[in-house]
Amino acid sequence: MTDFSVVICTYNGEHRLPLLLDCLRSQQVSSSLTWEILIVDNNSRDQTACYILTQQQHWPSLRYVFEPRQGLAHARRCAIKNITSPLVGFLDDDILPAHDWVQRAYEFGQAHPQAGAYGSAIEGQYESHPPQGFERIASCLAIIQRGETAFAYDPKRGVLPAGAGMVVRRRVWLDCVPAEPTLKGVCGTSLKTKGEDVETLSHIRQKGWPIWHNPQMRLVHVIPQNRLRPAYLLHLFQCIGVSRYPLRCLRYRPWQRPAMVVLHGLNDLRKLLGHILTTQQLHPTDIVTACERTLLVHSLISPVYGLRRILTLKQRQFDGDNGARLTL
Repeated sequence: MTDFSVVICTYNGEHRLPLLLDCLRSQQVSSSLTWEILIVDNNSRDQTACYILTQQQHWPSLRYVFEPRQGLAHARRCAIKNITSPLVGFLDDDILPAHDWVQRAYEFGQAHPQAGAYGSAIEGQYESHPPQGFERIASCLAIIQRGETAFAYDPKRGVLPAGAGMVVRRRVWLDCVPAEPTLKGVCGTSLKTKGEDVETLSHIRQKGWPIWHNPQMRLVHVIPQNRLRPAYLLHLFQCIGVSRYPLRCLRYRPWQRPAMVVLHGLNDLRKLLGHILTTQQLHPTDIVTACERTLLVHSLISPVYGLRRILTLKQRQFDGDNGARLTL
């Protein structure tokens, strides 16, 4: 049985995958460690499949599966169904692992059997200079620098590792993570249902498995120029804020959720007012402050989006039931 699986979920990754696969091809691992690479093609429209086919001719351990349901959450669930190794490391197609990432990831899992999942340290490689103060929001773009000592994340805080570079025990995933996600994650280029990694790790944490940070697992996140543009950043933080309500619901039973909306709403309002007073800007002029404000505003109103989503789903179900009756 394979000891470790590297999973790459990609959408139109034809031009991003070669550099990542070069990094994986040069991994320095012990002779006793058996590992594989599984690429999940999440309904790509480019030549991703053809590129992987050419690579497989020279790389027997490279595997390929196609997942037609758009969404990173679906792609990762597809991966779990198609592997048997006890440890699964997820890499995005714009992530470059250090030469010892696979070995470090495997060793940490062996040394910390109590860890249900653990994340990497991630540096940024920018095509253009990030805006001033970018370090305040960098973690939302999967830039993770949290010291040189491994630690377990505090379950009472909302901080978690990035999905890019996280390693999960397969049996923990199967025991804790539902077959159908609440948030589909990044769908092609859409960020509207972003938050699938927090959802996954929240399920694992709720079942009592600690989540760890391992700074010895080092990655580089390649961030293109378009992801540093104000329009993209503001949309990203809006989507993160909107996802707060469904993610918070995971921690509460249905009868507790009305009180949860009130309590979290008051706390979100407190943070928003505090941010306005601290920055002394009603309408932020710099992009980093504007992103922080966008996140706070959309966290506050995220229950509205959640209610609208529920009503939309019920309407679709009602229309579907009526259509079925008419057909009969």
